[in-house]
Amino acid sequence: MSADSWIEPLHQENRHFAPTAEFSKNAIAQPAIYEQAKADRLGFWADQANQLHWHKPFTQTLDWTNPPFARWFHDGEINISYNCLDRHVEAGNGDRVALFFEGEPGDNREITYAELTDEVKRAANVLIGLGVKPGDRVAIYMPMIPEAIVAMQAVARIGAVHSVIFGGFSAESLHTRIEDAQATLVITADGGYRKGRASALKPAVDMALDGGKCPSVKNVLVVKRTGQEVGWVEGRDIDWGTALASASNDHAAQGFNAEHPLFILYTSGTTGKPKGILHTTGGYLTQVAYTHKNVFDLHADTDVYWCTADIGWITGHSYVAYGPLANGASQVIYEGTPETPDWGRWWSIVQKYGVSILYTAPTAIRSFMKLGSQIPKEYDLSSIRVLGSVGEPINPEAWMWYRNIIGGGHAPIVDTWWQTETGAIMISPLPGITTLKPGSAQIALPGIEMKILDDGGNVLGREEPGLLTITEPWPSMLRGIWGDPDRYKETYWSKFKNIYFAGDGAKFDEEGNVWLLGRVDDVMNVSGHRLSTAEIESALVSHPYVAEAAVVGAKDETTGQAVVAFVILRRNQLENAGSDADVSKILRDHVTKEIGPIARPRTIMVVSELPKTRSGKIMRRLLRDVAEDRPVGDVTTLADTSVMDIISGKIAGGASD
Repeated sequence: MSADSWIEPLHQENRHFAPTAEFSKNAIAQPAIYEQAKADRLGFWADQANQLHWHKPFTQTLDWTNPPFARWFHDGEINISYNCLDRHVEAGNGDRVALFFEGEPGDNREITYAELTDEVKRAANVLIGLGVKPGDRVAIYMPMIPEAIVAMQAVARIGAVHSVIFGGFSAESLHTRIEDAQATLVITADGGYRKGRASALKPAVDMALDGGKCPSVKNVLVVKRTGQEVGWVEGRDIDWGTALASASNDHAAQGFNAEHPLFILYTSGTTGKPKGILHTTGGYLTQVAYTHKNVFDLHADTDVYWCTADIGWITGHSYVAYGPLANGASQVIYEGTPETPDWGRWWSIVQKYGVSILYTAPTAIRSFMKLGSQIPKEYDLSSIRVLGSVGEPINPEAWMWYRNIIGGGHAPIVDTWWQTETGAIMISPLPGITTLKPGSAQIALPGIEMKILDDGGNVLGREEPGLLTITEPWPSMLRGIWGDPDRYKETYWSKFKNIYFAGDGAKFDEEGNVWLLGRVDDVMNVSGHRLSTAEIESALVSHPYVAEAAVVGAKDETTGQAVVAFVILRRNQLENAGSDADVSKILRDHVTKEIGPIARPRTIMVVSELPKTRSGKIMRRLLRDVAEDRPVGDVTTLADTSVMDIISGKIAGGASD
């Protein structure tokens, strides 16, 4: 891959934001951390691991004798639940609030570390009473409520392996994942609240298990959240509340080998069969706790942290269920959506709880941008001191809006790059150290070794776009694909020997900052020129009319592929924009000016929404179906399945071009 085959990243103008002297002085991470990690990488990771409690201390940090199968701290024993709960209570912090729960209808609970520990111990004893043993798999299909975190912690506490399945997945998706993991127990709820109404969950579980389709499942534990009527199978279904009320809160956490399986998390596979990403315990918790504390500059005794991710995604695992609790943080969890009952809901929560660290997705930020700054300005957001971004690259305009409107013009933004497979953050600024550059993920964290390579495995220099790789094993790395070691090797380690290929394109700018260029499979080939969808999207969003954009490549007889764009206009620009045809011409000309004629979209469609998963990722494959006039594929993972009907209907009625 040569440098001239990519469109260069936009918006690298000289906008830099150095940390204030006061922030740097009080920051958790100090500049020496980079030197320490570089001088002795394995010693650095051993030091991070020793911040945790080990039931049996480890003597070897890394065993990499059988790549790509790493073993971290493998002769040590640890219990993740003890580290997240018991040790804080024993240290005298039992009265500290662990969870500020905000339900969508407006109900709320404050749960201290002592109360959460008590609840997890009771749940652990319930699981043991149901015959769940270390190594058994437990499927969790729940709304974003405290019981979901209790369930995860209880499963991990007894050495079982959880498979959390996002509550928006269909019965068939649920069945596939339960069957692949051979789960013996399902933990679910009657339903949860979403967009102002009770949304059922238990019926999907019943359908997934109907007729003995998952014979490994012996019981279903059901949390009664909404009180709606659900089916009940006597002898199989058990009421969560009743079971915990009668269970003992006496449970001593035992240590498990550091490489003991912790969880399976399924991601979509290109073959259509979901990949069960396997993570183990000691290395995962080490890196998750380290990154949570240093990347977000967490001061556990004063900060209130809020990550808006659902537990069904890796961000909800690492930076809700485990990282914050391992660090003794007080955190907010919210059940519902940002627009219910109105678009001020998130900001009212920030104001109510004094949230000081907010971690969310660029998609959410751009949705708020579309509505303008007036709504957040109605709330007191002065408590915020650190902002985070996760899920996809954040374009510079959204970055600046986030900092200025939500962060008061001063809060540093940590733009984080990582994956389900990496388990924890890999690339990010460190607030208090890094001079921030809008739109860039910046640099690899201390302890992480990465390079940008061409197709032949040659190291590329600055300003040369290529393939983002991780060249040394890291503690929270995936340990395999559940039940399929060959697929693990082929998917992640076959392109370069003993080097992990992330699937993303990236480049270093002239200052050594990393710019993500999108998935390699999201690169289009137009008349022999490789164009990154992320760059064209960034060009579109740089125009004042556009709040959000998604770009896909569509087959074209002349050019091979053509650029097709779907854009959402900012609400305050709707009157100025004119007709869709006018907007299309203006934006096509703008892309030509920003990038060049080769990137000029063939078609621009003005839409009201884009197809997104509940984690905020745009489902570009569905837009490709529309752009190429194919039947739209499976939409069950979308947060709102009706979006594709609206887009398809508008296309049928005449596209803007």
